[in-house]
Amino acid sequence: MNLFTTLQNIVPQQALSEAAGALAKSQNPYVKKAFVHTFAKAYGIELSEYERGSLDDYASFNDFFTRELKSGVRPIDETAGGIASPADGKISQIGAITHGQLIQAKGRDYEVGQLLADYELGKTFADGSFATIYLAPTNYHRVHMPFDGVLTATRYVPGTLFSVNNTTAEHVPDLFARNERLVCEFDTQWGKACVVLVGAMIVAGIECVATGAIKRTPYIQERTHDLPLKKGDELGRFYLGSTAIIVLPKSANAIWGDEFVHGKVVKMGEKIGQAQS
Repeated sequence: MNLFTTLQNIVPQQALSEAAGALAKSQNPYVKKAFVHTFAKAYGIELSEYERGSLDDYASFNDFFTRELKSGVRPIDETAGGIASPADGKISQIGAITHGQLIQAKGRDYEVGQLLADYELGKTFADGSFATIYLAPTNYHRVHMPFDGVLTATRYVPGTLFSVNNTTAEHVPDLFARNERLVCEFDTQWGKACVVLVGAMIVAGIECVATGAIKRTPYIQERTHDLPLKKGDELGRFYLGSTAIIVLPKSANAIWGDEFVHGKVVKMGEKIGQAQS
């Protein structure tokens, strides 16, 4: 484990994230302006693609961070069976689920049942496939549907809050299956499928269209739903950067585009794979 990940073990992850959350949702004009303007300048964020074109149009840092895009700037793939990127970001890993394992980083795998916090459900995805998208702080931070499906259940899983960048992924075992996350289960034309929203260091919260903002608890929260969603519909949002993971069953027979490899930049709605069934 390197120094960066060692320090993350030492700092009070939950307390730090809660403090960041309190400041991020503050509508105090001085706090809001300081956070929004400083962040935008530091990361060179431009608002040309966004509905609200002025930094002063946002009520809080959270409001700014989850800013909405202008209509039409992210065309949604319309291919039958096409798998769309759920978010703007970079491909972290993508490929097959082999022996119940997903690739976290080169030489480091983790169990799909552990990720989903449900080992029986995990068996559903034997020999299936997955795609992991990393959202940097500068990215658009709403997560959208990569396929058509009916949201049937959500499962909030408390956990650690390690950073989810490449360095941490290479050094922290079972990173995505240890961090706080929201598992979204769907019925699809291929059977069960999931999208997992993984929290991270200083992520102030996770929100889903079916649950609203998730309140952190030390125990698992499970809810049932019956919410039809189309490819491209908003599924949820992150308050600060994190990761979204698509998990598909073998019956989808998904083929990922050859160009979608580690580090490839993707846009929400862009076709990244094709189900063959």
